[in-house]
Amino acid sequence: MTQPSTQHALRSALEEVLYAGVLHLDQQRFDAWLELTTPEFHYRIVAYSPEIRRDMTWLEQDQKGVRGLFELLPKHHVDHAPWLRHAVLYRVDEAGTDQVNTVTSLAVYRTAEDTGDSHISGGSSQLFVVGRYHDRFKLIGGRWLLDDRTVRLETRQLGLGSHMIV
Repeated sequence: MTQPSTQHALRSALEEVLYAGVLHLDQQRFDAWLELTTPEFHYRIVAYSPEIRRDMTWLEQDQKGVRGLFELLPKHHVDHAPWLRHAVLYRVDEAGTDQVNTVTSLAVYRTAEDTGDSHISGGSSQLFVVGRYHDRFKLIGGRWLLDDRTVRLETRQLGLGSHMIV
């Protein structure tokens, strides 16, 4: 068991990586976000379906696949409304000297652009998606890096252009 001061330092270091990543994604600085991941990084988005009583996997990629998704984004028809991610680190579980598992609450808000869409006013913000990040971090070269992320969504109705990474 880690001492309280060391636990605080660990939590603080993980928050730095987590929150920097959220800001990079909000600003669509995808290369900067990928720099916070290990070369073996694995990413998935899942949601539980009560209708089929099991998880649905909506996206699953390694680091190279995520990079490819980011590169293709300008070629896709996406909702260009800005996203603002709100993340709060809930839990840190040490899984060894160089590995930590975390759970983070996630809410993503979108602010509509003025597009003439009759059901959304330009400039209005709405809650887009809620869920949790289930992350594994690895300590590599003195830096904590994101090694595995499962985004477990509660929200199951996503609209146009929602395939950006949450």
